[in-house]
Amino acid sequence: MRLAIIGTPNSGKTTIFNALTGGDYQTSAASSGQFAINSATVRVPDERVNHLSQVVQPRKSTYAQITYADVAGLDKGIGEGGLAGQFRSELSQADGFLHVLRCFDDARAPHPYQRIDPAQDLEIIDSEFLLLDMLAVEARLGRIESELRLKGSKADKNLLIEAPLFNKLRAHLEAEQPLRSLSLEAAEEKMIRGFGFLTRKPVLALLNMGDEAEAAPPAVQLPYPRAALAAIHGALEAELAQLDAADTALFMDEYGINELSRSKVIRLSYQLLGIRSFFTIGGDEVRAWSFPEGANAKQAAGLIHSDFEHGFIRAEVFRYADLLELGSESAIKAAGKQRLEGKNYLVQDGDIMNIRHSS
Repeated sequence: MRLAIIGTPNSGKTTIFNALTGGDYQTSAASSGQFAINSATVRVPDERVNHLSQVVQPRKSTYAQITYADVAGLDKGIGEGGLAGQFRSELSQADGFLHVLRCFDDARAPHPYQRIDPAQDLEIIDSEFLLLDMLAVEARLGRIESELRLKGSKADKNLLIEAPLFNKLRAHLEAEQPLRSLSLEAAEEKMIRGFGFLTRKPVLALLNMGDEAEAAPPAVQLPYPRAALAAIHGALEAELAQLDAADTALFMDEYGINELSRSKVIRLSYQLLGIRSFFTIGGDEVRAWSFPEGANAKQAAGLIHSDFEHGFIRAEVFRYADLLELGSESAIKAAGKQRLEGKNYLVQDGDIMNIRHSS
């Protein structure tokens, strides 16, 4: 999973990035037409991997991973004329956005719009992304219309299907509605997947409270689906991320922090994007695999190796909860808790799988 951290200038994006990754990066900025980005991949904490490793005693344990990209500050007018190059690529390739909304005051880093208003900042970026998606849709419609006009009956027949879909997208954007609020059929979703539309992506809005541990987060409404909201004390937690476990626990207790943001954001991101985990276990490795909710056994096998998907025969499956209760794989088999599933079996969070496949 790759999440892009976005927000207006001086919203504290890089501070949040440091809090989530344990990094110590300086604030990034886009200036003189240059593009700045920080990127880091972190391990997804999972007590189930810890327990499975204790039971199996593998040579190594591999956790799921998540990548954060700290994108340079986005400002009014970025949508005019569209985006190109690495900037557009980084935003388009993200699975979702962490949208940092500034809720703290700091004279050392003045707010670019003179007042602290997270709702206004949310609307600014949403409006720019709407414009960028509109430009992309209109550009695609222009190419479709041109090819149909030039090639006539010899044009790709898929364009006849694509044209009404993109007209539907345009109408939705013209109504100033993000594409994440538009219901699409599975075939339509597949057709637009490669375009990386920005307003189609899920959004976790983070109210950045700075180091004001006692401050109450403001009321902010997210006016669209596939979105969630959380408060984070960015400056405070960036400092905590530099401490060892013992000191972190002491400071968390002092400031009344029950859950570090690095865990909270991962948990909320998994929920928002519908990401689940299954496991493979053996003497060589215990490993967590992330998969989208609704994936079947054959698709899950492909995450392990493409050959497993192509040669899929059956999946041996049992539940982590059963292993936790019964204590060993042999006990699970003796209790009849292990089962064989076919390619259309919908994988569940916490499944432990062994894929049978042809060479």
